[in-house]
Amino acid sequence: MKTKILTILSLITILISVGCSENDGKRDKTFLPKATGRAGEMIVVMDSAQWAGELGEEIKQTFRAELEGLPRDERMFKINRVDPTKLNNLLKGVKNLLFVMTLDSRSGQSKVLKNYFTKSSLDRIKKDSSIYVHTKTDEFAKGQSIMYLFSSTEKALIQKIKGNKDVLQNYFNNAEKDRLTKGLFKAKESKGLRDMLRKEHECSMRVPFGYKLVVNEKGFIWFRQINDESDKNVFITYKDYISREDFQKGKLILWRDSVAGEQLFEDPDLTDSYIVTETSVPYIPVTTKETNFNGKYGVEMKGLWKTNNLSMGGPFLGFSVVDEALGRIYYIEGFVYSPGKNQREFMREMEVILSTFRIKEEFKS
Repeated sequence: MKTKILTILSLITILISVGCSENDGKRDKTFLPKATGRAGEMIVVMDSAQWAGELGEEIKQTFRAELEGLPRDERMFKINRVDPTKLNNLLKGVKNLLFVMTLDSRSGQSKVLKNYFTKSSLDRIKKDSSIYVHTKTDEFAKGQSIMYLFSSTEKALIQKIKGNKDVLQNYFNNAEKDRLTKGLFKAKESKGLRDMLRKEHECSMRVPFGYKLVVNEKGFIWFRQINDESDKNVFITYKDYISREDFQKGKLILWRDSVAGEQLFEDPDLTDSYIVTETSVPYIPVTTKETNFNGKYGVEMKGLWKTNNLSMGGPFLGFSVVDEALGRIYYIEGFVYSPGKNQREFMREMEVILSTFRIKEEFKS
C-alpha cells in the first residue's frame, strides 16, 4: 500500500511539473466560453502518422478501453482525432482535449503541436525522461480538462502510457464525474431523504431531485427514478458486521440476492418477479476489487442483474463498507434498466450518487 501511495504522489508531482504555457494562472478566464461536447467524448490532437501507428494504438487502447459489467460493448470514451493544423477555436473548446507530441517526429503537424509548448518546456522534455504528462483546466473554455502527453521519442512515450494507464484514464474519468456531480445536484436536492437516512438509519447519501423513496425499512432503503429512457435505482442495505469474510465475492452475491429476492421487484405491487444477480454469462462475469471508498477500506462489485422471469435486466454497481463504531456493514448499489440504450453515462451517474454515501462518523452539519 505504501508503494502505491508513493507512486501516486510521484505522478501528481509529474502532472504539475511542466508548464506548457508561460502565462499559466495569469490569463483572465472570466469571459471564456462554456466547454462544449457530450459526456464521454474526447478530441485527440496528434500527428496523423503517429495516430495510425503504435503510439496511436496505445492511445486508443487506453482511452477506448472496453468497460466492464455492461450488457453490450461500450468504450470508456468516444474519441475523434483532429489534425493539429486544423484545430480551430470551436474544436479547442471541447470538454476533454488531449494533445500528444514527441520530439522525434519532424512532420508539419508535429511542428504545430510543438508550438503549444514553451522553449523551456521543450528543453526540459529533452533532458528529463521522467516527465511525460501535464494537465490543465479551463484553458480554452470553462469546464474544460486538457492533458498533454509528450516525450523525446515515440518509443519512450508508449512505455510511459503503458505503465500509467489507470492514472491517465482517471484524470478524464474524474473530470466527467465532477461535471456530472455539479449537474446532478445543481437542481433541488432531496435533503429530506438525506435527513431521513441520518435519523432513521445512521448513514447519509445525497439523493438528486427526481428520485422517489420506494421502500424504507430497517436494514433496507430503495430510491427510484423512472422516465421515458431509463429506470434508475439506488438502494442501501446493512447488517451486523462479522468478519473480513463478509467482503468475499460469494458472500456479497448471496447477501445481494437474499435482499433482492425480498425487496427488489419489477413492480413493487407484484412480488412474483424479483431481481437476482446474473452469474451465467461467462463473458460478463461479476467482478469485485478492493477500493478506497472515501478514505475507508471497501470492495467494489459490478456485473449484470436480471429478474427471475427474465423479463428485465441490466448493469449494476455496488460498494460495501464497514461502520466500525456501529459494528455494521453496508452494501450500497445503483442499477439501471434501459433496454436498447448505451449504459455508460447512466452507470457513471450511479457511481457519482453512491460516492456521496457516508457513515455516521462522517456526517457534517
